[in-house]
Amino acid sequence: MSKPAMIHVTYIETTAEKLWEALTSGAFTQLYWFGRRIESDWTVGAPVRFYDSADDSLTDWGEVLVYDEPKTLAYTFTNEATDGKPGRVTFTIEPRSETVVKLQVVHDQIAEDTVEGWRNGWGPILANLKTYLETGRTLQF
Repeated sequence: MSKPAMIHVTYIETTAEKLWEALTSGAFTQLYWFGRRIESDWTVGAPVRFYDSADDSLTDWGEVLVYDEPKTLAYTFTNEATDGKPGRVTFTIEPRSETVVKLQVVHDQIAEDTVEGWRNGWGPILANLKTYLETGRTLQF
């Protein structure tokens, strides 16, 4: 039996390359991920770390599983709330035209009772990402 997953699909007016940069650049993630900066050298097996901009504390961490630029990015995702049991986050990017891409985010290998919480967490992050790439500004929550 497979574990439950949080699945989110959206279409963004951008290029696959710009979206890829937004997912892998620490300076970019800080803009839409509510101040969290991601750091990795993006080789398979390398650590992935998220830092809070307020105090530069480590908030989330994992390991790169797949790096196929600009199509698929996957890493494990762990934080204090997961009790050290990593989930897996996979971003799949599909160009739909010269100016629109489909982004699918799957956060799986998670406990059934956490799916709704992950969905509530990812929703604003991904809405902010889409808004920023399309307008150059973030949402005001």
